[in-house]
Amino acid sequence: MGGSAFSPFKHRVFTVLWTATLISNIGTWMFNVTSGWVMTELSPSPLMVSMVQAATALPIFLFALPAGALGDLFDRRKLLLWSQIMLAVVLFLFAGLLWKDGVNAWVLLLFTFITGAGSAFATPAWQAIIPRLVPRDALAPAIALNGVSVNAARAIGPALGGFIIAAAGAVATVLLDAVSYLAVVAALVWWHAAATQTDALPRERLAGAMRAGVRFALHSTPLRHTLIRALAFFICASAYWALLPLVAKDMFQGGPSFYGILLTALGIGAVAGAFLLPVMKKHVSADKSMMLATAGTALCLLMFAYGEYTGIGIAAGLIGGVSWIIAVASLNVSAQVALPDWVRARGLAIFQMVLFGAMTAGSLGWGQAAAVAGLSLALTVSGLLALFLIPITVRFKLNLGEYHDHTPSGHWTEPAVSTFVSHDHGPVLITLEYRIDDADRDAFSLLMRELGIIRRRDGAIQWGFFEDVEDHGRFIEMFTVESWLAHLRQHARVSAADKILQDKIVALHRGATPPRVTHAVTPLAGKHLQAIPKNHRD
Repeated sequence: MGGSAFSPFKHRVFTVLWTATLISNIGTWMFNVTSGWVMTELSPSPLMVSMVQAATALPIFLFALPAGALGDLFDRRKLLLWSQIMLAVVLFLFAGLLWKDGVNAWVLLLFTFITGAGSAFATPAWQAIIPRLVPRDALAPAIALNGVSVNAARAIGPALGGFIIAAAGAVATVLLDAVSYLAVVAALVWWHAAATQTDALPRERLAGAMRAGVRFALHSTPLRHTLIRALAFFICASAYWALLPLVAKDMFQGGPSFYGILLTALGIGAVAGAFLLPVMKKHVSADKSMMLATAGTALCLLMFAYGEYTGIGIAAGLIGGVSWIIAVASLNVSAQVALPDWVRARGLAIFQMVLFGAMTAGSLGWGQAAAVAGLSLALTVSGLLALFLIPITVRFKLNLGEYHDHTPSGHWTEPAVSTFVSHDHGPVLITLEYRIDDADRDAFSLLMRELGIIRRRDGAIQWGFFEDVEDHGRFIEMFTVESWLAHLRQHARVSAADKILQDKIVALHRGATPPRVTHAVTPLAGKHLQAIPKNHRD
């Protein structure tokens, strides 16, 4: 059952955390339906209603990268624990304000923003711990099951929230959401995570860790392709999420119960889509799955735009839910397999930034379009845009990192320095010399350009390779890094997949010895580096 849809449930820790997050997700969707509907009563303009979605998504866009850096630098379990406690406290406070009638449209947006910020600091760490909970062959179904958790909650939470709003008021749904976070706190306290391997090097500073994450994303072709496909999809899909309360109220003449029914339809569709994913994986590539999901989303938007009967709205929700989970799971798996563990939370945070940045911009844009041109036209344009983007984005392939082994290889020899170099000394220049026959020049050039991407991805701020015009066949590779510590981190991060490429390059080298490597640092003005006695050198 290694790669089946339910294989992750063989692992107890995954099962416990999944169950707790399902409870929390149900509470979150109860809060979402509450905040969306309360806004239609406080300020029913399309722009203000769409700002609820924007207030949820914007903090994740703003804070995802520092949150991802924290998730790579510190204990992810503790980071999750404190974020869940903070969210529970904030929601208890918001429930008190609702009880006292102290909430207007802007207070609602403020607390929606704060809860979004809490989610921003939790989401990268949640996603980054998945490979610790299940083996690699169960990673894809584990990610899909996380999607099932969110979307089963989307099926249960909105309907339950709509019923509770009608029966007991908005205060009750907010209180239940606060309590649901305590279930996650209990699960995290129960989970005694095994300590990860301690890095012998000093911990990165937050700003440097963020730069490293961005640099990796810019120079990792598998991750960059995933981000482009995500941007195109979420810009269009944001339209129905942002405008759904108005779709229920204006297009189908429904109340809060029908709004909850539409969200439930989206959730049921998403759960069904999660069970389709293992079957689709056997017969359809990730790229074709993404194309089908985008086409399904376009159909959903057009059905919302022109449907007059409640049955059409429910069918559109089911189609939208199936398309949503297929797209999100496909993109998330593509991001996960592109990332080594040292940058996993940061890479996933950048993925979340793109997702929620697109959702924020799309929510505001489609909300304004609906206010100016009408709800039906805004939904139509978003659906047609989704179809238009399919042939444009198809060349950006998903799952390019699926067969890359990101395990640290440790095959770089530690520099045998003859002088003391402090960790913060830099920049550092590294050079390698190769001897290449004329017959191998073209193959060497292609491999070196691929190597240059890896050097920049893992820390090089400059890279190039040159041919010696005075010594035929001699080539020099050079790259610089910010500091000696940054170069030592390169030694720790070079992977088994990188080794395969570097072995291909070394196989073309015709010198009597392996390529010569040198390390040089910028001399300090008026000073010189301290020599190390020969018997103390590495």
